[in-house]
Amino acid sequence: MKPYKANTRNDLPRIAEVLGLSGEEVKDMQAVSAVLPFKVNNYVLENLINRDNLPNDPMYQLTVPQRGMLADADFQRMRDLVSREAPDAEIKLAAREIQAALNPHPAGQQELNKPMLDGEELPGMQHKYNETVLFFPAQGQTCHAYCTYCFRWAQFIGDNELKFSNKEPEQLRRYVEENPQIDSVLITGGDPMIMKTKFLRQYIEPLMNIPHLNSIRVGTKAIAYWPYRFTEGEDADDLMRLIGEVRKAGKNFAVMAHSSHPVEFSTNVSEQAVKRLIDAGAVVRCQAPLIKRVNDHPDIWAALWRKQVALGAVPYYMFVERDTGPKNYFEVPLARAYDIFSRAYNQVSGLARTVRGPSMSCTPGKVCVDGVTEIHGEKLFVMKFIQGRNPYWANKVFFAKYNPKATWLDDLEPTLGEERFFFEQGMDEFVGNYQHEHEDAHEVKESF
Repeated sequence: MKPYKANTRNDLPRIAEVLGLSGEEVKDMQAVSAVLPFKVNNYVLENLINRDNLPNDPMYQLTVPQRGMLADADFQRMRDLVSREAPDAEIKLAAREIQAALNPHPAGQQELNKPMLDGEELPGMQHKYNETVLFFPAQGQTCHAYCTYCFRWAQFIGDNELKFSNKEPEQLRRYVEENPQIDSVLITGGDPMIMKTKFLRQYIEPLMNIPHLNSIRVGTKAIAYWPYRFTEGEDADDLMRLIGEVRKAGKNFAVMAHSSHPVEFSTNVSEQAVKRLIDAGAVVRCQAPLIKRVNDHPDIWAALWRKQVALGAVPYYMFVERDTGPKNYFEVPLARAYDIFSRAYNQVSGLARTVRGPSMSCTPGKVCVDGVTEIHGEKLFVMKFIQGRNPYWANKVFFAKYNPKATWLDDLEPTLGEERFFFEQGMDEFVGNYQHEHEDAHEVKESF
């Protein structure tokens, strides 16, 4: 194992030399990476990127900034600043103005999901669904490398007003303990596996004795970007002990692995990482968004799911890329996403059909494109709630007019008498419609 080495924006000229890129391409990357966070490590550069297939290589697209990730006017503005070697303060100011227009917190994350304790909002936590709380440990709000599509890019740009972060294990413990409907805690980021296990322990150990809590999840890309985190050294050994302790306490420990392409499992160490986690008692569940230029082909997903099953992992979600950051560069229309999912699904055995998708994590909840059908001569999307901000929406099926260009829920139009509120972002409508159906609506409103 070589020591971990992160390469950031200042290292782009050297990275370009290694990859055989031109000086003009370097300036393009510098322009984009001034707005969207960039980091790639030596493991990714040396093991995952195919230099003979640039710029089309999927891992290159996944980790290295590309010109098309910014709107033309925004790109040209940043490119001009880079070309004339403008002061850092001027570049940063221009970047902040562009970032503010990129929808840094889609689906109302910053406004709608805030948990309360002792009458005060808890920072660095989200409680969107009754059963699940998300926690963002302060020490885990970076990654071994950054995905160019990342919907949490705002965590990495140095703006504390946009960042989710909490360093108080006691706040997490008390909140979970005082809310018996919470069944699962998801520790997320960033990447919590960037932390030493001794810090991860500080957050996990207090949760082990809460009777109503059944599972602890940790979201990570480290199996793909730095699998040595799980295979080498005392800290990796300590993590395996921690997993065993969680299991001994009667809790499920799930590693929510972001797994975008089969090449991420192409090294021996990545396979060893999965094996070691499973041997320690963890369940490895794999999920990723459908990303144009990276994995927008059914054969890629079928190969990915088969590999996950072969390693003992569980295919979990195909997501639709959220409407944030460089979304237009990566977005795939919902109709095509459903076609890709279906044709991949048709290729695999039942063991891989645990996967769900294509799913949008939007304001009302996780909404899946569950089918395309025709009723009375009208072509329709069949939509289904996997999760709902209103718990009564879970598993609800509804219909939308078929739109081959739609890329997100709010691009769709209701049909067959469906309520408009499933397609819009106004919480007043959500609650208003709920109140007509349920007498205890005020309790659910409080949980919003």
